Amino acid sequence: MPTCRFTPVRALLILLLVLFAASCSKNVRIQAAETLPADALYAEAKRSLDDGAHERAIKFYQRLVARFPYGSYHEQGQIDLAYAFYKRNKHEEALSAVNRFIKLYPTHARIDYAYYLRGLVNFNRQAGFLERRFRSDLTRRDLQYVRQSFQDFNELVEKYPQSAYAPDARQRMIHLRNGLAQGEIMIAGYYLRRGAWVASAQRAKFVLETYQEAPQTGDALAILAESYKQLGQTKLADDASRVLKQNYPDHPYFDGKWPAKRVFWRQLNPFSSDVSPVKSS
Repeated sequence: MPTCRFTPVRALLILLLVLFAASCSKNVRIQAAETLPADALYAEAKRSLDDGAHERAIKFYQRLVARFPYGSYHEQGQIDLAYAFYKRNKHEEALSAVNRFIKLYPTHARIDYAYYLRGLVNFNRQAGFLERRFRSDLTRRDLQYVRQSFQDFNELVEKYPQSAYAPDARQRMIHLRNGLAQGEIMIAGYYLRRGAWVASAQRAKFVLETYQEAPQTGDALAILAESYKQLGQTKLADDASRVLKQNYPDHPYFDGKWPAKRVFWRQLNPFSSDVSPVKSS
């Protein structure tokens, strides 16, 4: 009786056939998006989203909101689409979708989630931005994503202080505030190391006036004291040094070990970047 030899070529052909069949099945199901009723189309989109097939979920949600421009499925599909874009790291598309939802449904029962998701989109974007770029000359860096994320979360907290998302938003705002302060300190240190004493003093004063509760105020005082010292402003330098001593007696400025050559960004993103899509009401 002849035996069937399982050669590498045969194995490859079988694999290709399986992949082709899977592809055909997938295409058929996507094409079905043109004929499925709203509930079935939404279920298919949600299933794809839950399975982590974000690109596929996006296609189904886009067909859902295009084919059914009114009703609860359209509303839920809009916010889920924004979340799918967010998970796929398509930041501009996610922002466009969530902003459209906020504009169309300002009184929606879960509008607070939309504001929170908008903050998350920019928060996720700024984390990668900082990680990649905060090791070089910050006088050329643009912190727009950090500031925008802070504003997004602040809008949520102000408009919906009792929202279930407000506590996390507040914690992220603290993290972002400290990040903005750190960015200013790094710029001030850049000027300080290059002898631009007036510029370094101005940056340090900005931190002290704008981010009073940030932990970087100690470094700001040290930069201010050193800048005034180099400018020959003895009294101002002594005043800054005295305040630094009162509040940060162990600051390395007093040990002659400051400023360090480089300042690194710590805890770039201590938060989970994930958030489940809001359930339909």
